[in-house]
Amino acid sequence: MRKVLNLNAVWKFSKQDDIEAKEPGYSDLDWETVTLPHTWNAIDGANGHEYDRRACWYRKTLTLSEADRNNRVYIEFQGANSVADVYLNGRYIGQHRGGYSTFRFDLTEHFRFGGPNMLAVKVDNSAFEDVYPLRADFTFFGGIYRDVNLIVVNPVHIDLMDQGSSGVYVIQEEVSDDSARLKVRTRITNAYAEESKVRLWIDLLDQTGKIAGISGAEVNLAAGDTAAVDLVITIKNPLLWEAAPDAHLYKARVSLQRYNDTVDEAVIPFGIRYFHVDPGRGLFLNGRAVRLNGVARHQDRKDRGWAITACEHDEDMALIQEIGANSIRLAHYQHDQYFYDLCDRAGMVVWAEIPFITRMSESDLTGENAKSQMTELIRQNYNHPSVLFWGIQNEIQIGSKNVEQVRKVVRELHELTKQEDPTRLTTMANMFIVDDKDEYNYITDVIGYNKYYGWYNGKAEDFGPWIDQFHEINPDTSLCISEYGAEGIIEYHSDQPIVKDYTEEYHALYHEQVWKIFELRPFLWATYVWNMFDFGANVRDEGGVKGRNNKGLVTYDRKVKKDAFYMYKAHWSTTPFVHIAGKRHLERAGNSIDLKVYTNCKSVSLFVNGVMTGTLSGSDRILVFKNVALGEGYTQIEVVAEDETGSFTDLTVFKKVAEVTPCYSAPDEDKGEMVANWFTLPELDDNEPWVEVEIPEGVYSSGDTLQDLMADEAAKSVVIRVLGDLTQIPMYGMMENFKVDALAAMDNDSLLFNKRAINKLNQELIKINKQAGKVR
Repeated sequence: MRKVLNLNAVWKFSKQDDIEAKEPGYSDLDWETVTLPHTWNAIDGANGHEYDRRACWYRKTLTLSEADRNNRVYIEFQGANSVADVYLNGRYIGQHRGGYSTFRFDLTEHFRFGGPNMLAVKVDNSAFEDVYPLRADFTFFGGIYRDVNLIVVNPVHIDLMDQGSSGVYVIQEEVSDDSARLKVRTRITNAYAEESKVRLWIDLLDQTGKIAGISGAEVNLAAGDTAAVDLVITIKNPLLWEAAPDAHLYKARVSLQRYNDTVDEAVIPFGIRYFHVDPGRGLFLNGRAVRLNGVARHQDRKDRGWAITACEHDEDMALIQEIGANSIRLAHYQHDQYFYDLCDRAGMVVWAEIPFITRMSESDLTGENAKSQMTELIRQNYNHPSVLFWGIQNEIQIGSKNVEQVRKVVRELHELTKQEDPTRLTTMANMFIVDDKDEYNYITDVIGYNKYYGWYNGKAEDFGPWIDQFHEINPDTSLCISEYGAEGIIEYHSDQPIVKDYTEEYHALYHEQVWKIFELRPFLWATYVWNMFDFGANVRDEGGVKGRNNKGLVTYDRKVKKDAFYMYKAHWSTTPFVHIAGKRHLERAGNSIDLKVYTNCKSVSLFVNGVMTGTLSGSDRILVFKNVALGEGYTQIEVVAEDETGSFTDLTVFKKVAEVTPCYSAPDEDKGEMVANWFTLPELDDNEPWVEVEIPEGVYSSGDTLQDLMADEAAKSVVIRVLGDLTQIPMYGMMENFKVDALAAMDNDSLLFNKRAINKLNQELIKINKQAGKVR
């Protein structure tokens, strides 16, 4: 029978890239001893632009008894970022390219049974031009950051070398409320030197352990052969998987038997459901309309990076369930199998995707690595009922230079995905600059847009007109909002919040305004808050916080739920509660405040220093008690919410002060800026006269991309003189495919890319002829 031995304990680790470390006799006595999961970027990966990207080594001694000599031995890595080379006893076993999926190698031929075996693994998170992601707005932590297992199996076994999959696929051919016709495909391997015969036996069990279906077949395998065997099983009146807590799961117990022995067995959880998306009405799951109230999730957390355990995964899921979300976009890569299991059990609808993001390789125009990661993603997650959508790209338009080749790869990824799994829908997340009529909107089954009205460009209210316009132009295209959000730093507060002040108050106000717009448009098949949690992003330096994206509803360490968390909880959760917003805005300048409360209860009463001063209906979920008087010193505020199940309270205090507390404001250099470290402009002369510029054909202008401007020496000189050397800032690579006009639109007419700067730029650029590359 199969044995799975966890290998997380006691590894030796070194940051020195020494190829001799692969040799069994190499001394690692002075190396650090670590336990997996592990990363060498736990701290520096979320503290600023520069972090340690290099090749490092891991070593561990493995032993198996002589009794296992006739078995096969496989090593399984559930995640190592991003290129891993594996050696056993000095012999090169193989390489895996990609940091997020499970991969395995067969160690059998080089394994010494009854004695020590030296496993050496080189893991490299350096920049590789042909391994995705190439560039993105998150940190690429290095290390063996998920579990490692040794798997010992009979020579005849369920295939372990099928792109890291389980080797079993429960294919839902026809599903209705009355019947589910399932095809269970099992890949079986015979590693014997002669033909072998086994009995394949499949039991389908419901959640109570009751047998719901059964089938079997005799299988003859030639020496060294691997075969896929399909068995069809029909379940009458199936218990369907729902987007709800404790969603029903079945298990497929797949056994291989010879004579009186079970030589291998795998137990595969799965769920039965059917679904479709209607462009005008959204998602239908099991025949019923389901509004997908979603959040996006990155896997890292403070002081741990990606090296997290089941405990951290459980905590994340508990927070997502508390807010009342029913869908998760697992961005921007394959997540841990354990978390997909949690999604299955919690009834979370999942958008799963690969890290084909921001920029396509210039050395490999076929997208080979993206296609490899897509195949791994699908095969490893095929049986998870929570996964309804395969995501094939995210904002690949930003930094990709060969536009037509990128489109070709995107089309091929869609075709590959439908070939691997025709039972689910493909999707992708377009950058906001993609035109409403662009071909990208028609390649996949459904589409998403990353839009940041009210933060990077425009006003929050702009969401409504754009969504309605897109829906009118593309009535047969199913649209979702795949990202939306704003920065919120819990140190900063204001009674008059404005865009880009980084306050917790604007963060909450933004989400209030945007959710009202989304709520009125049921044709959106999903909306995904960016992000559920703050996360590491080495390229960022804004709001006084380096190396962090602060758009989360919960802080990076998961210790604080921001006010916006409770705004969504009021709209999405059925668990009664009440929450006073602005608690961290402790010191208040003024004689009174407007007190905001989030609740999903019927009514809320306000008590000031123990005296009830008013009651409001909770039907709007967001309640504001106007002009609440503050006494000298501290004023105690309590709210009591009532509904059919009982009463619920929240309590805080506010301190009256003479002046606004300075620490509640973000650093001046960050206020109003798109992202402070993206662009730094030379000072412009405000007294310089404004010149109306007409842009003729054949010359450079702000209508060109930064990439095109910087490729021409004369145009580059103008850009640097007017805007500064943008190539030196961390975010340049992500932005070089933007037209300057698009960047100006993102900048909301603040200090960066303002109208005067663009005017000055165009005055100079129109003097340069594109064809001649010379000043006219």
